[in-house]
This record gives sequence, structure tokens and C-alpha cells, in this order.
Amino acid sequence: MNLDLTDIFLVTTVVIIAALFWRAHGIRERALAYTRKYCEREELEFLDETVGMERLTLQRDSHGKLRITRIYRFEFTVTGGERYQGHTIVMGGMVQRVDLPPHRYTPPQERLH
Repeated sequence: MNLDLTDIFLVTTVVIIAALFWRAHGIRERALAYTRKYCEREELEFLDETVGMERLTLQRDSHGKLRITRIYRFEFTVTGGERYQGHTIVMGGMVQRVDLPPHRYTPPQERLH
């Protein structure tokens, strides 16, 4: 079997693209798990149980190094009546924070016995 430079280039390109997709999928799964736990902790209902890519940018981290920053959008509710959009920010593969818009807060009802 003779491999020429074009064959090697094509195989290498396919492998690199597959690796990038695999990494992006892993980062999305990390953002999804973090968002789910965040909503549970804040007593929010995480609607649709999914996050969707909204934006992909380059930003500098706290050390001045350029990092790929992914902003994922998700929806949540507090009362069950209104849907709000929140964002999970991931920089360089690490979840940085969850941003929520102002939303209605309904304190948990106390049980009277």
C-alpha cells in the first residue's frame, strides 16, 4: 500500500476534526451537568434539560492568556409560569459561572402541622 502526502494529510485532517468534535461534546456535557446542579441548588426548574451553544469567542483569562470561551443558553422557571433564559460561561474547558437574568422569586411554602 502506497500512501502519498495527500492521503496522510486527509487522514490527519479527519482525525483532528474528530478530536475537536469529541472535545466540544465533552465541554458541552460538562456545562450541562454544572447547569443542572446549579439549578437544583438554587431551587430552579431546569427546563428541557439541555444547553445550547449561543456564542463562541476568544477572551483573555485572569493570566492574560487567550482562551476559547463558549456561552451556552438554557431556560429555567421559578413559578412554572414564566420561562427565563440563563447562560453558562465556559472558558478553556472550565465552567466559569452561570448568569441569570432578574427573575421572580417564590419562597418555598412552609408546612404548618
